[in-house]
Amino acid sequence: MFDFQDLFQWDRFITPTIIKTFYWLVIGLIILFGISGIFSGLAAMAISPFGGFILLLSSIAGVVVGIVFSRIVAEFILIVFRINEHLGAIRDQGQMR
Repeated sequence: MFDFQDLFQWDRFITPTIIKTFYWLVIGLIILFGISGIFSGLAAMAISPFGGFILLLSSIAGVVVGIVFSRIVAEFILIVFRINEHLGAIRDQGQMR
């Protein structure tokens, strides 16, 4: 977890600890938009059954793709910060010699 003092020091990054919160917020938004799209598809089925069905399927596919894509982006950000930590450790080992 992070401490309030970490906000004013540059020894440790706070992004890896907050990225999980943003990930769950994005997942919540994706699900809400997906539910909205599903209801829109069901309403559109009254006018055009085929068009409503396509909208329904695309909303479900959008939710699945959105969840997978947001996970990939979150992991990419964490990997970049982990690479930075490892490079810092390598740099510190080089300075000791």
